[in-house]
Amino acid sequence: MSLDAYYTLGRSGLRVSRLALGTMTFGESWGWGAAEDTARAMFDRYLAAGGNFIDTADLYTEGASEELLGRFIAETGTRDRVVVSTKFSYNAQPGNPNAGGNGRKNILRAVEGSLRRLRTDYIDLYLLHTWDRLTPAEEVMRTLDDLVRAGKIRYAGLSDVPAWYASRAQTYAEAHALTPLVNMQLEYSLIERHIEHEFVPMAGELGMGITAWSPMGMGLLSGKYKPSEAGGAGEGRLAKVSGVPGFDRFTERNWAIVATLEDVAKKLGKPMAQVALNWVATQPGIASVIVGATKLAQLDDNLSALSFEIPAELRAQLNAVSALDATFPYWFFGDVQQSRLHGGVAVGSKPASYAPPVYVPGQPAGAFKAD
Repeated sequence: MSLDAYYTLGRSGLRVSRLALGTMTFGESWGWGAAEDTARAMFDRYLAAGGNFIDTADLYTEGASEELLGRFIAETGTRDRVVVSTKFSYNAQPGNPNAGGNGRKNILRAVEGSLRRLRTDYIDLYLLHTWDRLTPAEEVMRTLDDLVRAGKIRYAGLSDVPAWYASRAQTYAEAHALTPLVNMQLEYSLIERHIEHEFVPMAGELGMGITAWSPMGMGLLSGKYKPSEAGGAGEGRLAKVSGVPGFDRFTERNWAIVATLEDVAKKLGKPMAQVALNWVATQPGIASVIVGATKLAQLDDNLSALSFEIPAELRAQLNAVSALDATFPYWFFGDVQQSRLHGGVAVGSKPASYAPPVYVPGQPAGAFKAD
């Protein structure tokens, strides 16, 4: 699978690459990241490989990421070719509560800033970055619909919100003929699989393609970290934030996953990072995987992650070591309960012939299959 094999995002006609270029590393204002010349080299390399899906946010490197990306796109004349995704939510004016969050006032403020920094008059995909625990989903959806109607954004989505909130937002949009959501951006990797409980089935049911962030577990799955008496050792951002609530990846479970991944990678003759990315990209419900880097060589390695297949027996090993415990109510839906529900009779889903035809990406126009 190459980057120039494009797939539609969610229930939409927007065609995107299976690997998206993450630009959180564009700029050095956070004390780490890529300088402008390196960022430009990575941008050029991604486009040369056939990629077209680029992810940023107004938060990233204090706006420098959007500014650099906007400059690169303008200088290369590639605005119509690329699919630019950016995000809003985080406060840009300390002391001003309405310069952050997901209320209408901030969304309209934020979109103008992103358009200016990106040097464009429209954003392809505009995402709510993080749930603010305050703003009703109805207010968000009305505002995003207004932006689509005004021509300032083409599509809308959500990132890092509860599944019930996303469901509420999408069903509200459907009920009121508003612009539907086409994307959910969520953390997903071998060490973080919780979206499989709610988000993956929800996204499939409601027409939202999932883009996965941190597919290498904040770098833990890259192979550059090893267990130590302090929990873990290695050079990278993860070592700096380990111990911070929500970012502690140096656990016994995760080291077991790293060990299995290392063994599988050796058997495949591939780098651990490529195997980790490949696993995420080929999981159910995943439309695209966001890959970021601070060095061109890292990006080159990442862009080769779709050039091979993980054999079923090796995938089973990765699945087993990273499997989640079935929490309520999911453990309740096992074979015993299903047997009682259906009277002991085997009941499956509809046969393939019942399903409508689905376009096969990468095939000639008119090529369809039953999904």
